[in-house]
Amino acid sequence: MDSPWVIDNTNILLRLVLSLVLGGIIGWERERSNHAAGLRTHILVCMGSSLIMLLSVYGFSDFVDEVNVRIDPARLATAVITGIGFLGAGTILFTGKSITGLTTAASIWVVGAIGLAVGAGFYFAAVVSTLLIIVNLVVFNKLEQRYIRGSKMHLISVHAANAPGLLDGLSDMLNNKGFVIKKLIVNERSSVPYGEAQPAVPGLEISLHVLTDRKFDPVDLTKQIRELGGVTMVTAE
Repeated sequence: MDSPWVIDNTNILLRLVLSLVLGGIIGWERERSNHAAGLRTHILVCMGSSLIMLLSVYGFSDFVDEVNVRIDPARLATAVITGIGFLGAGTILFTGKSITGLTTAASIWVVGAIGLAVGAGFYFAAVVSTLLIIVNLVVFNKLEQRYIRGSKMHLISVHAANAPGLLDGLSDMLNNKGFVIKKLIVNERSSVPYGEAQPAVPGLEISLHVLTDRKFDPVDLTKQIRELGGVTMVTAE
């Protein structure tokens, strides 16, 4: 009977190539969606996890028969999961209004799990998991955007002259469009016309964090805010 602690080079090559393919499938979807971790990152994570699993299971086969040596194939695998957690954290961004990158961080983590499965020889589980992940990232994403669209936070910044009634007009316009103002910051700011020896012009800098479950059109919103009196600059994201 063949030893469970020994593997030939053909099987090693097969597992590494399979990890490259499965990790590349998920990475291609992330790359196509223009996320921080894309094709090459997912391939490297999957192949690295598979290689470490191969090393953990088969790399110390020469010491299996030693009296004082205990072989634990899962020991290196647990370290992989911990290490991938730090890598996934690098894709999570807090922009001041929302947190992005959680799905990509999760995809890196699950690609590491797929690599471990391939390295351990669980081909069926690895392939099926890859297919289900693609269904989740592609199909469920479209269903979520179309039928389960939740409220999202947006940041609107307005620079304007100190015009009376501007804040009331801005608030009424946003409420009529279905926006809920969650946070409002108003700063007084003065600006000096460029190249002109004139006193500073008093003005306002208004930052609004708004919540809406409707389609967000920054171009249309910017046009409407520009129509309010005294507005000199608008940003919407």
